[in-house]
Amino acid sequence: MKKILIIWLMLSAGTVLTQAQVSVEASIDSIEILVGQQAHVTLKATAKESSKVEFPHFKPSEYVTPGVEVLSSEQQPEQKADNDYVERSVVYTLTSFDDTLYYIPPLTVKVDGKPYKSKSLAMKVLTMEVDTVHADQFFGPKGVQDNPFLWSEWSPIFWLSVLLLIILAITYYLYVRLRDNKPIITHIKIVKRLLPHQKAMKEIEQIKADKMVTSENSKEYYTKLTDTLRKYIEERYGFNAMEMTSSEIIEKLTATQDEKALSELRHLFLTADLVKFAKYSTLINENDMNLVNAIEFINQTKLENMPTEEAVKPQLSEEDKRSVKTRRMLKWVITALVIGSAALLVYVVYATYQLIN
Repeated sequence: MKKILIIWLMLSAGTVLTQAQVSVEASIDSIEILVGQQAHVTLKATAKESSKVEFPHFKPSEYVTPGVEVLSSEQQPEQKADNDYVERSVVYTLTSFDDTLYYIPPLTVKVDGKPYKSKSLAMKVLTMEVDTVHADQFFGPKGVQDNPFLWSEWSPIFWLSVLLLIILAITYYLYVRLRDNKPIITHIKIVKRLLPHQKAMKEIEQIKADKMVTSENSKEYYTKLTDTLRKYIEERYGFNAMEMTSSEIIEKLTATQDEKALSELRHLFLTADLVKFAKYSTLINENDMNLVNAIEFINQTKLENMPTEEAVKPQLSEEDKRSVKTRRMLKWVITALVIGSAALLVYVVYATYQLIN
């Protein structure tokens, strides 16, 4: 009997502990609303992550209590809690059209099939006070009001103002071109260039993508790898590495690079020469090591502050420049535009003054 009693007490304590660890809370964002306004009730349930949680489901326009209508419900993202517990929540949007104080009964949430109730809530619905005794104090609807001006009167001034702005813009553009002695229309191309190390790394990525490291054709692999390094060295250091032998390149770099970086590069070029000219066979791990050495050399010697964009301006010969006659004509055009703009401005100001007064 004692053993049975102890087992029953342990099971009861475990059940109570499990129930205590599950919590259900309900809150409302506003306890007072006007008729037709909305309030939001948040129903939260904290339980184990593996638990099955079922929130009460209300259809649109269903009443949670007589007089209080549920417009919608929205599931919120889960929030991590202590240990293996998570907090799940649903937001219910409520509204009412009756002026009274409502009692919202506890909402029931099922966790693993067991019901858990929240606390009850209250919501007061208010209406706007309307004085029905002194109806004469209310102003009726206003009549149709005339516009202070007619668009037909102002449209000529508006379009003349737009024309004036366009003429002023053209006049300024022609003046700047005349002042700088440049053609009226020029095209400047902005050419984006990759930095030398970016080009090299892009080609190395292509070598890796083509799986040339594991290819049986070692000659093609080392040819592409050394050509990539030669192009990088040529753009980075400014000498014609593509037309130089491996030893000449190493000798040229000796004055600027440390011996460790050159030692790895020297070994890479030596292996490549043996593969290309002596039919030397390499292992896959040796190919991998040489690829890593190439990447290390590029990373150690790259320059980040080189310009990536270059403005290519058109080269104009003397014959392309304006002749004296063309410049004189352009001056007359600019003068005529300035005079026309001034006259147009005077007319716009005068017409505006006449309409206002």
